[in-house]
Amino acid sequence: QVQLVESGGGSVQAGGSLRLSCAASGRTVKTYAMGWFRQAPGKEREFVAAVTWNDGSTYYADSVKGRFTISRDNAKNTVYLQMNTLKPDDTAVYYCAANQKFWGATVKSEYDYWGQGTQVTVSS
Repeated sequence: QVQLVESGGGSVQAGGSLRLSCAASGRTVKTYAMGWFRQAPGKEREFVAAVTWNDGSTYYADSVKGRFTISRDNAKNTVYLQMNTLKPDDTAVYYCAANQKFWGATVKSEYDYWGQGTQVTVSS
């Protein structure tokens, strides 16, 4: 089992920045990738960004490329999502997730463990 705890959400005006953190504990040794997903009211949960644990390869949704940066600290078992130039469309609950299947870093259904989520609200 892997436990994930997100932090860093909040409210910000358009153009502002936030940094989300996700601390992983438990059987993290088998983790292939850590990802961030988000779900806005009335919408499906969607992929935002992912990083592979061993080599640090990163993946981004087109909607956040150039604005969001995912990074990891292996020693702390923590993944971060730096979000800059935020837009009202970025408003959602952001979820951290862990993938132990060794493929599908951008595929929601391939993630095994999920955090509780943290709210991000961007006002215009």
